[in-house]
Amino acid sequence: MGLELYLDLLSQPCRAVYIFAKKNGIPFELRTVELIKGQHLSDAFAQVNPVKRVPVLKDGDFTLTESPWVLAAKSLKADPSWLHGASAWRQQWEWSSSRRPMK
Repeated sequence: MGLELYLDLLSQPCRAVYIFAKKNGIPFELRTVELIKGQHLSDAFAQVNPVKRVPVLKDGDFTLTESPWVLAAKSLKADPSWLHGASAWRQQWEWSSSRRPMK
């Protein structure tokens, strides 16, 4: 089975992932999750993502559930040389995350 994307196109992060895949010619199967109907809160969707959020990318047994990482993984599918940029981006993300105030 190929790449599966669980999305609701009413969601901006989901639209970003969808547009990126289309623009870069990455083949995928769209699995629509209607947030307005609460489909993301169902037990069936919890099997895909226990956090019950979209977007979700599944590639065989591998699952990503955060939109920035979904985009990064798809970037690697589109252009394997993107890995260097992903590494730099991840370092920046970790730095900015560590600077956030604790609650």
